[in-house]
Amino acid sequence: MNGRWFLVAAAILAASGVALGAYAAHGLADRLESLGYVEDASQRIAWFETGVRYQLYHALGLILVTLLAANGFGTFRFASLAFLAGVVLFSGSLYAMSFAPDQWKKLGAIVPLGGLSFILGWIAIAYAAWNTSENQN
Repeated sequence: MNGRWFLVAAAILAASGVALGAYAAHGLADRLESLGYVEDASQRIAWFETGVRYQLYHALGLILVTLLAANGFGTFRFASLAFLAGVVLFSGSLYAMSFAPDQWKKLGAIVPLGGLSFILGWIAIAYAAWNTSENQN
């Protein structure tokens, strides 16, 4: 995967994050009510909104690392892959939990793995930045 692929992925994540955020604001509550999740709708909406927020943060992070790599600042392949994995695991699990029956709340066990992927991505950025020579900039 090259930088162009990561930039395309980041743009798609950002666009879909905005769309999902709009859905959360304008249609999610009605959908959850129609699914019978009246009592815990506020918790489900909070999960969904957290997923959207972290998806958008890491779409921007992915754009950042792609641009840094394109400008010769270092190698950020691991960070990019970690951010993508984090969005799938963290945000994806929260989205699924928002709509799934209570027996699917076990998906919550996957959420920390996504968070760990995000953390590893940010640490990889720090590592790449630390190991980039002064002459490279």
